[in-house]
Amino acid sequence: MTDRIQEFLAERRRAGRDNGPCLVVDLDVIRENYRGFARALPDTRVFYAVKANPAPEVLSLLASLGSCFDTASVPEIEQTLAAGATPDRISFGNTIKKERDVARAYELGIRLFAVDCVEEVEKIARVAPGSKVFCRILCDGSGAEWPLSRKFGCAPEMATGVLEHAHRLGLQAYGVSFHVGSQQTDPRKWDGALKSAADIFRDLAERGITLQMVNLGGGFPTKYLKNVPAVKQYGNAIFRALSKHFGNRLPETIIEPGRGMVGNAGMIEAEVVLISKKSEAEGELRWVYLDIGKFNGLAETIDEMIRYPIRTEADGAPTTPCVIAGPSCDSVDVLYEKKPYELPISLEIGTKVLIEGTGAYTTTYSAVGFNGFPPLETFII
Repeated sequence: MTDRIQEFLAERRRAGRDNGPCLVVDLDVIRENYRGFARALPDTRVFYAVKANPAPEVLSLLASLGSCFDTASVPEIEQTLAAGATPDRISFGNTIKKERDVARAYELGIRLFAVDCVEEVEKIARVAPGSKVFCRILCDGSGAEWPLSRKFGCAPEMATGVLEHAHRLGLQAYGVSFHVGSQQTDPRKWDGALKSAADIFRDLAERGITLQMVNLGGGFPTKYLKNVPAVKQYGNAIFRALSKHFGNRLPETIIEPGRGMVGNAGMIEAEVVLISKKSEAEGELRWVYLDIGKFNGLAETIDEMIRYPIRTEADGAPTTPCVIAGPSCDSVDVLYEKKPYELPISLEIGTKVLIEGTGAYTTTYSAVGFNGFPPLETFII
């Protein structure tokens, strides 16, 4: 927790404004994260993944620093334009787009689109003529704490046909993209995907089509309970893999950090609502219920894939294993049960807890107001 966040939360308590869970994001941390990516991969353009945290203050800061943006919808495109980005710094990176949304993006000046099938190529050719397209391929996501499914991307051997089809329809076959899985803890995982990308470059070159760009995707982690490699290690591993598979003819490269850009910039303050047991049996676990759960910010605890650090004022005191759950009237709103969480025995109802590493994928998952609990209140400092 940064001193700025600590001071903000202390003042909020003194003023009696701590009436529910809140997220506090420190822009200074994001600024330093951006600079870290720029240093680690100096010849690579940063396309921040807007879905991680689309707060206007975050987008404006990154736009002022020179960042580009990866967007998944027309509203995200409009948000980044409003924050000061120009259309040439925005990609429409979702491979699943309504044709009218492609047309609207084109109208707004967007010329860079992701695809993973010929059907998507045909939409773009009809309403966004002359645009650049890059084809997303499937790759191994092992080593990632939040593995991505087969929903996005095609088999590498299909990509050649998809991009050749784009070329025939008058689009610019621009490059290849992949994603090695969110919260990827193994920097070596880019190697295999880059080999596939290089093969596609060569196959298309033999057909007279010159690709230019490799989108290295996201996957760059933030620190939760476990230490993760520094961004410099990822930069070194990626550069080695690029040199290995592309030789001296390195392509243009872009990255799409989301979690790695904003995750460690945020802290949620929450409150213990209830502590109880389900029976008096020996060894029965305590249940600790917080005023925040899966439906108002902590959706990434699904299957306990992301294990957030939870801090209390009693840290260092004796602990006991606990089940942690949220406040909603839904039985799936349990955060950690398969692997119980160690919390202080002295923890009491009404105690404040701090949940670290929550700058990414929290506010964006808490916009509905399920059960009447309001969306997660957010402060950007």
